Amino acid sequence: MHIIKYMMRIAELTLKPIKPKPPMTLPQARIHGLKQNVEQDREQLRAERDRQRQQREAERKRKEQHKTL
Repeated sequence: MHIIKYMMRIAELTLKPIKPKPPMTLPQARIHGLKQNVEQDREQLRAERDRQRQQREAERKRKEQHKTL
């Protein structure tokens, strides 16, 4: 009995039609674009920091190897 109850709820959730969104107004589109740029800039900043961190680590390892020789 409980299984059928939950299956009905899952079916109800998955069978709902997706309503299309109306087109954005110009101000809404501008805000959306700015938010997208912020997310992309954050990702680029994180990638650059990781790259620089790896570069510093590689340089540190090279210096350690050079001292041992």
